Amino acid sequence: MVNWFVPLAALLGLIVGGVVNWLADYLPYTARLGLPSYPDGTARPRSAWLGLSAFLLGRRCSPSGAALSLRHPLTEIGVAALFAYIASESAQDALRAFFLMGNVAILALITIIDLEHRMILYLVIVPSCLYALLGAALLNERLVPNLRFSDYLLGGAVGFGLFFVMYLGGLLFNYIASNARGAPITESAFGDGDVLLATLAGFMLGWQALIYAVMIAVFAGGLGAFLYLSLRMLIRGRYEWFTALPYGQYIVLGTLIMLLWRAEVLAFFGVRF
Repeated sequence: MVNWFVPLAALLGLIVGGVVNWLADYLPYTARLGLPSYPDGTARPRSAWLGLSAFLLGRRCSPSGAALSLRHPLTEIGVAALFAYIASESAQDALRAFFLMGNVAILALITIIDLEHRMILYLVIVPSCLYALLGAALLNERLVPNLRFSDYLLGGAVGFGLFFVMYLGGLLFNYIASNARGAPITESAFGDGDVLLATLAGFMLGWQALIYAVMIAVFAGGLGAFLYLSLRMLIRGRYEWFTALPYGQYIVLGTLIMLLWRAEVLAFFGVRF
């Protein structure tokens, strides 16, 4: 018997990926949403509302030549692939699957905006925290066996507390370094958005899995910084000290891995909850 849930989930993922792109195009600038448009503000034809269809139908560019970035089709394909995976793993519990798909869409939107604009929006984070808590309250052990709603609440508290300490440490470092070099450092590795993102991660995962998500984020962040510095040195032959790198995507990576592959990660570390 054919499992239609998987291809339907993939189709839904393409559409949701298009919605994520649409929100990522507007929200960094305004909360007033319009129809999907090209970078120059020209309205896109309906056949180009999805980035993938725009590329396939040769409608990537506006009449003036403003082109959609590869981010648009890649986001849609990536979200579709993750939706299909969730559907294949949670075919017996559609409500759980749809809730996880919502989490994936939220994380995709946060990642795009953070990478392109170096900001994590309250307008996205606050409703997302409420969504995560609502799912944890309604689904409870259907999300993760033996996890209670209090575990998710504690996860949010741990995420907030841990990254708030890092945030304060970043401010202290900037203050000391600014005085030492005689010039202000305006950017910090951790912003208040990262603190709220870690809180969201805790609400999504619970405190147990959050610990491993943070470990993954720290490792991935260190590796990403090393690769960035290496490429910068190779291309420009120098690196400007105190350059702040966006960290939100690494928190998202750790959260996504623990959200979808919790059992595998815990088994790798020989841990059971």
